Amino acid sequence: MTDEPADLPQLYLVTPPDPERAGFGDLLARTLDAAPVACVRLNMATTEESRIISTADALREIAHARDIPLVIERHALLVERLGLDGVHLTDGARQVGKWRRSLGPDAIIGTFCGQSRHDGLVAGENGADYVAFGPVGESALGDGSRAEHDLFAWWSEMIEVPVVAEGALTDDLLRSLGPVTDFFALGEEVWNSDDPAARLARIHHIVTSG
Repeated sequence: MTDEPADLPQLYLVTPPDPERAGFGDLLARTLDAAPVACVRLNMATTEESRIISTADALREIAHARDIPLVIERHALLVERLGLDGVHLTDGARQVGKWRRSLGPDAIIGTFCGQSRHDGLVAGENGADYVAFGPVGESALGDGSRAEHDLFAWWSEMIEVPVVAEGALTDDLLRSLGPVTDFFALGEEVWNSDDPAARLARIHHIVTSG
């Protein structure tokens, strides 16, 4: 997951919840070609296994053709079966150790820890490759709590495990969090645009120009 210079955060692209829709593969390809992306996360609302498998197969080819790893959200049992690069867990530190033992040292295992420094520390101790905190911006989801700048500043100074900022990212937050985060996870911030490829290119410019 390294494309940018070490002192700049990298972009981590999260699919919309309906990536099986017609035409999304072409849209993803155009978007990935618009700016350097360190990793793609397959996030699907459906729990229908056949739809998840067919979508993962299609998107894996697009990502791997560009030497970009593809991880899947939650469905860790499908990682090895589908030739994916890892899993993004959503329950803090609870299952990190289990899946590290199961998937081995080469799999990418990351987890979302909300605003919990403790969960992040435990996840890192259990073998997580990265810890994600969020939402960092104002969101209608959850209870309104936010992962503040101080959390990222402390983590980046004290902890070696890479940290990801995600959730309701604005241009101002990209600028302010850039010095204290390793990755920005971008989903609706890109896909809700009329031109996702252009939006990702703009975000890359913001992140790299400071």
